[in-house]
Amino acid sequence: MHRPSAVGQALLAVGDQWTLLILQRALLGRARRFADWRDDLHIAESVLASRLKEMVARDLLVPKSYTSNGRTRPEYMLSPRAIDLWPMFVAIWSWERTWVARPKPLPDLVHDTCGKLTDVELGCGACGKWPTTGDDIQTAYDTGIFAQVAVPRLHRRTVRLDASADPLSYFPETLAIIADRWSTVVLAAAFVGVRRFADFQETLGVAPSVLSARLRLFTQLGVLEAADAAGESRGYRLTPKGLAFSPTFVVLIDWANRWHASESSDAKLTIIHRGCGATLVPQLRCRKCGDVINREDIHFRLAPRA
Repeated sequence: MHRPSAVGQALLAVGDQWTLLILQRALLGRARRFADWRDDLHIAESVLASRLKEMVARDLLVPKSYTSNGRTRPEYMLSPRAIDLWPMFVAIWSWERTWVARPKPLPDLVHDTCGKLTDVELGCGACGKWPTTGDDIQTAYDTGIFAQVAVPRLHRRTVRLDASADPLSYFPETLAIIADRWSTVVLAAAFVGVRRFADFQETLGVAPSVLSARLRLFTQLGVLEAADAAGESRGYRLTPKGLAFSPTFVVLIDWANRWHASESSDAKLTIIHRGCGATLVPQLRCRKCGDVINREDIHFRLAPRA
């Protein structure tokens, strides 16, 4: 069977709500043992065990033994591949902070370099320009870039119970975009310029019922809007809310191309910065001081554990 592209491999690796939440808690330093995730996420033990096994197989987590009360058990350390996903999680936080109404606010992000509470903006590392918005980028992609994404699931899809009281957890509309492979693929196709139903179907190889459901959901969420093209069938275009998701999309594609190229098909997706004409090298910058943000220079102001 033809292997998925690097983008497809990335979506297979992280296009799942539990995988994203497990990685998020690990990156925040709140979990590395089975009981940490079970108690923090209120996830069924069988589901957690399944996801941890998959994440080890995909080189996202590295098991390491420790001894407690005379018993040897595994704890899970983030691999370099997983650590390198941190900009995606910060970009998701920034988008949700701006566009998603929550009963409890997300934790603040502190930029230790300037000492201020901040937000992030996307910049181009090739030319140094920032901010770089969705209108500032263009894409070039090969046929088959989204092929083989809909492989059979290794596990039954489970849905998390209402987590509205948890200030760390992503809300359902965020997970509807980034934690479902088909949803993320449909939005990615919109970012690369696909507009009409038939073109989505041809580009993605998706069943009409699945595509209809995702387009309807994105329209309800205000990420896409229906737009009539003169003399042609109805198409869809990204709304300002949808375009604002571009930093998450950009850093995920960049991560995919760097970490999954050797294990993927030859189909490529390249993001180009219109301002300089070069391949976009994504950087997150502090909105307060303008400096490039590194993982070691930021922290979230988290509430103490109960």
